[in-house]
Amino acid sequence: MTQRKVIIIGSAYPLRGGLSAYNERLARAYQNRGDNVTIYTFSLQYPAMLFPGKTQYSSEPPRSDLKIKVKINSINPLNWIKVGGEIKRQTPDLVIIKFWIPFMAPCLGTIARIIRKNKHSRVISIIDNIVPHEKRPGDRLFGKYWVKSVQGFIAMSRTVLDDLETFDLKKPKLFCPHPLYDNFGEVIEKSEAKRLLNLEDNTSYILFFGFIRDYKGLDILLEAMSKSTVKDLQVKLIVAGEFYTDSKPYLEIIENNDLKESLVLMTDFIPDRDVAKYFCACDVVVQPYKNATQSGVTQIAYHFNKPMITTDVGGLAEIVPDGKVGYVVSPSPLKIAEAINRFYSAKKEKDFVNNIKIEKAKYSWDNLLESIEKITSLIT
Repeated sequence: MTQRKVIIIGSAYPLRGGLSAYNERLARAYQNRGDNVTIYTFSLQYPAMLFPGKTQYSSEPPRSDLKIKVKINSINPLNWIKVGGEIKRQTPDLVIIKFWIPFMAPCLGTIARIIRKNKHSRVISIIDNIVPHEKRPGDRLFGKYWVKSVQGFIAMSRTVLDDLETFDLKKPKLFCPHPLYDNFGEVIEKSEAKRLLNLEDNTSYILFFGFIRDYKGLDILLEAMSKSTVKDLQVKLIVAGEFYTDSKPYLEIIENNDLKESLVLMTDFIPDRDVAKYFCACDVVVQPYKNATQSGVTQIAYHFNKPMITTDVGGLAEIVPDGKVGYVVSPSPLKIAEAINRFYSAKKEKDFVNNIKIEKAKYSWDNLLESIEKITSLIT
């Protein structure tokens, strides 16, 4: 296969989080095919006043196997023109831009429009959301600007694909599910993972993982933990992730329901090197989202062969076949509590794990690359 020049635009090291992990893994997938890959990431992704966490930056070593240029300032139009011009002059064969929030539309959209002026590069977008979970004024206007900026789309869920249709009916677009996050290490024995986290070996654990935002429904899960159907099981909930919202309402639920002894609160950012420990220590991953399109947490759970309990919102149910690799329920404390009880009472872990090992084969990075090739072939 002829080597191509591929540029990925979006979050990457030294920025942390799921977006960076995705773009870096995508870059490696193209490198494995023999392509020349560069990631352009942000020198400033979010102004401090708009960032809800403690830091935007990783504490891990640099990615020595990747070519990453830290150049994009999300709020400086002069920078957008400079970066767009720099990439345009390189005439890459393919430019892939990860899009997840309307705030980024002016920056990324301007860069994309400038690149396209070279009349050579195919510029496509992998879209997590075009309609955000947490709505703000101007979202629709920014969304329209973004959709007009690129030539084709890969949607991570059918819900997002449907949302895209409300913005554009002409440009090529495909649904391709989120590939496995297989870049967080290998499976660890459950007892060893518990030891590494200083957890009790004879205790069963369920896991809530990722940044804590209101739409992710941790409050619903905490309420579920207070139900007798769960309390009688004597399982514990690991909450592994940093608060990106006010922690007070969640701490009040814990206090009011006397849940402290049923929880392991690890509410700092979980670095990549520790992700495997948390997933491998638990029996089941619970995603009690109130609304969603898709979730990278699902694909981490698949990689570590972990059953899931998720809610029937957005595109989550597309990826978690109910009764096969986990349970899909409505986002209510009662229903989630019932699912947790059913999982343990019916001793479903072994059956679900066996099914996961088969089901996850469809979520390969090769499938994503093939979808991107199909989209670029449809660009006129």
